Amino acid sequence: VQLQASGGGLVQAGGSLTLSCAASGGSVRSNTIGWFRQAPGKEREFVAAFGWSGNTKYTDPVKGRFTISRDNAKNTVYLQMNSLKPEDTAVYYCAADRLKLTRNPTYEYWGQGTQVTVSS
Repeated sequence: VQLQASGGGLVQAGGSLTLSCAASGGSVRSNTIGWFRQAPGKEREFVAAFGWSGNTKYTDPVKGRFTISRDNAKNTVYLQMNSLKPEDTAVYYCAADRLKLTRNPTYEYWGQGTQVTVSS
């Protein structure tokens, strides 16, 4: 599975961005698709995931602000990010795995990152 992440950018605090993770060589319906982020000097951390069975999970700091969704026709998973905060600044990565949803960064396939910068 090849993954292409896009949609990052510079936004002011309180603003919104939508990240896209387009898959090829495999179906998002048969994979768990996760979003992770990594800030400078920090470890990669789990943000949200859409399981192949349709379940979703979020890390607590983004609950109520971020929404993950899946478009089977476009073979793409989205991360809608609202009420962005400076602490959301990071490189965001999407990843895919054929196994059930996990918060661990052990996914089999990874896309390139997309930078999200939130200014205060």
